[in-house]
Amino acid sequence: MQLSDNLQEIAQVIRKDWQPVYFGAIPYLDAMSDLQSINDNYGCDSGRSVVNYFLANARTWRGEVAKAVKTKLNELVRQ
Repeated sequence: MQLSDNLQEIAQVIRKDWQPVYFGAIPYLDAMSDLQSINDNYGCDSGRSVVNYFLANARTWRGEVAKAVKTKLNELVRQ
């Protein structure tokens, strides 16, 4: 699965695949929907911290799409 670096597009993929989204991940998924890049800020939070918090709350999300998205998000955080 080829994923964009655009966090808005990744958030759309997550919402389409993960039903229902774990309540603890929803605020971070909402924030990712407003970010284009890992380098953007959401209020006082960096894009990196939003993604890290999302990943911490996405442990219950499983499957091929989940694995691809989590791999991509981890790559973006490490850049």
